[in-house]
Amino acid sequence: MAGGEGTRLRPMTANQPKPLLPVTNRPIMEHVLLLLRRHGFTETVVTVQFLASMVRNYFGDGEEFGMSLQYATEETPLGTAGSVKNAEDALRDEPFLVISGDALTDIDLSELVRFHKDNDALVTVGLTRVPDPLEFGIVIADEDGRIQRFLEKPTWGQVFSDTVNTGIYVMQPEVLAEFKRGEAADWSGDILPGLLERGAPVYGYVADGYWEDVGTLDSYLKAQADVLTGRVKTQIDGFEVSPGVWVAEGAEVDPEAILTGPLCIGDYAKIEAGAQLREFTVIGSNVVVKEGAFLQRAVVHNNVYVGSGVTLRGCVIGKNTDVMASARVEEAAVVGDECVIEPEAYISSGVKVYPFKTIEAGAVVNTSVIWESRGQRTLFGPRGVSGLVNVEVTPELCVRLASAYATTLRKGAVVTTSRDVSRAARALKRAVHGALNASAINVVDLEAQPLPVARFETARSEYSGGIALRTTPGDPQSIDIIFLDEQGADLSQAAKRKLERVFSRQEYRRAFPGEIAELTYPPRVIEAYTRELLRCVDMTGVRGAGLKVVADCAGGTASLVLPGLLGMIGVDVLTVNNRLDEASPTQSLAQVRAGMHRLAELVASSRAAFGVRFDPVGERITLVDDKGAMVSDDRALLVVLDLIAAERRTGRVALPVTTTRVAEQVSRFHNVAVDWTPTSLHGLYEATAAADVIFAADGRGGFVVPEFSRSIDGIAAFTRLIGLVARTRLTLSQIHARIPAVYLLKRSLPTPWAAKGIVMRTVLEAAGDRPIDTTDGVRVVEHGRGWILVLPDPSDAVTHLWAEGTDADVAQALLDEWAAVVERAGS
Repeated sequence: MAGGEGTRLRPMTANQPKPLLPVTNRPIMEHVLLLLRRHGFTETVVTVQFLASMVRNYFGDGEEFGMSLQYATEETPLGTAGSVKNAEDALRDEPFLVISGDALTDIDLSELVRFHKDNDALVTVGLTRVPDPLEFGIVIADEDGRIQRFLEKPTWGQVFSDTVNTGIYVMQPEVLAEFKRGEAADWSGDILPGLLERGAPVYGYVADGYWEDVGTLDSYLKAQADVLTGRVKTQIDGFEVSPGVWVAEGAEVDPEAILTGPLCIGDYAKIEAGAQLREFTVIGSNVVVKEGAFLQRAVVHNNVYVGSGVTLRGCVIGKNTDVMASARVEEAAVVGDECVIEPEAYISSGVKVYPFKTIEAGAVVNTSVIWESRGQRTLFGPRGVSGLVNVEVTPELCVRLASAYATTLRKGAVVTTSRDVSRAARALKRAVHGALNASAINVVDLEAQPLPVARFETARSEYSGGIALRTTPGDPQSIDIIFLDEQGADLSQAAKRKLERVFSRQEYRRAFPGEIAELTYPPRVIEAYTRELLRCVDMTGVRGAGLKVVADCAGGTASLVLPGLLGMIGVDVLTVNNRLDEASPTQSLAQVRAGMHRLAELVASSRAAFGVRFDPVGERITLVDDKGAMVSDDRALLVVLDLIAAERRTGRVALPVTTTRVAEQVSRFHNVAVDWTPTSLHGLYEATAAADVIFAADGRGGFVVPEFSRSIDGIAAFTRLIGLVARTRLTLSQIHARIPAVYLLKRSLPTPWAAKGIVMRTVLEAAGDRPIDTTDGVRVVEHGRGWILVLPDPSDAVTHLWAEGTDADVAQALLDEWAAVVERAGS
């Protein structure tokens, strides 16, 4: 019998039938079928009703399990007896056994059948003894086993026995003649009491084996523990690598992981170093458990991602769910299928999160989440569409994204695709190609290229846009998908919203067979980029200056461009890490610092004019001055601004509102104006479209060279810097020394999505009559002290604050004062 809804086990059974719930990575009903096969039952009829197709699809005809299965489907629930009557056509010829498909047992069915035959019974009921019989039907039998009375769901005042009905019966076919087909009826409540009244031979067999009605969360977790400890005789897939620790085929367990059995790990799971799996933990197939995660008595279903620092105690995590870094799920909590638990979320004891829900970052959930679903607020984050490879960003997602993007373009349009050096980007780009071509979009594949080159090529020809894939900076396990417009810039907010609309509605356009588009590979892309860059950027004075510089390509795609470019410039350059490093498509903060220290040593020892380190996609640069001192991103912006403004002496510069106001002093000294822009890259790109803009930067190592392109371009910025230093004959350390000190601090505070509007209103009210600027967020000017900027994050549940003061103490005081305002409003 496999037709029950299992309502007490929701949300685990909200979108799957109870018989398919896994116990030690095997559906409960599969445990039952293996028990039947051990006792010689090979022909089985399965009665199904709730989500019947899922049961049929999983078990099929039973050949995989060494059995012959057929199905009897109920249109409406018919009860335990009515469902068997519905299968009467297959049960008329000989005695049959009835067993529940959602109870875990190892009862000796052969002995039960023998008892039935020896007593010439019409019905034999399988019985067992339990300490708490309130939830079960009590059966009272005489010393010969003949049943005297049934009592369904008794009170303690009615408990005359601890012997309960297991729902396992052996029956003669003539029992089915006792009631009509299509009527709802139960064995213990309707049919068997009637047989007792007539004096029919109804017997009870008290079995000694294990039996557990998996009807509640407690019993579900108990069943897992009982299998792991061997209390029930059943199979656990895999190898017992140490006492009580079972690891299935294909699972990858790092030797530095801490395993304390009994526990089991499913096939192709991955347990990283530093993860702790404690007793009674069950890990499903294809589960990833990251470093620092702690799991105890946790049941994790298939295809789940458990992030670093996650804590799971005594809970159940449904399949295809992502539990992100540092989240906590406490005792007796259940998270349904296909949920997202964002970083640092906390789910309290006993909370039920139903399928397809998203719990916001930092949220504290004390009540069950049933109907609400925040979902993903925006598809696009600050770096495009981002996520963990094969967890959040899968080939399937890439296909849907590319199909949505193609739908926003006309049929026959041409777009570029490009990637960094990583294998993940290469594999996912192939999924993008198929989706675009199938939507009648021609693809020009630039293969591995620096992102500035991809932007340049997209803007240079009659292309309608582009898609670039790169490893997320600082996170080798994540990837960014960047959508470009016809100018090679990131999509505007309006274009992003249009793409999101198509994506969410899944209204994808498909091409007719004759419209399937082409994939081509253009020649000499780097040569065209290099030639146009040197045509646009002033390089006079370089050849006679005798400059020496050091360039670190960091194993990224900038190494594809620099050799040819530097040969044409004619400057003495020492290049390091000038190769494509697939194994390290991005670097950790520690690796970046080590690389910068090495670069600084090379600059100082070679007496170079300066050093530059490119990011892996050639988009941003970090500077080292002539003395081997590292230049911070804030100071680098001011140094390059001073160089350009001193040479041009006219025009405007575009800078985000988060930039230090020392930039105004530098610009004013050289008679140059400043345009303050939103913090988004698209806002910066729009500002550079004006003809008189001579410089733009984002304060994070990104520089725009307006005479060449409107996009951030580390290679163009490096080239321009060579020309500027050669002509001015000033060193970076000299320029650095003459620029005033900067006292700019930043802090990020957790803010629930629902409170962000309240926070910003409170900040405006707290500003009073002080001058404010709302270019992006709210910037409050405090005369004589400095300014504070409060800006809600567009993609995360946080609010960012920037404070600049006349000295370090004032900046810290400003930050503390306004952080208190934000925290009070967001609490």
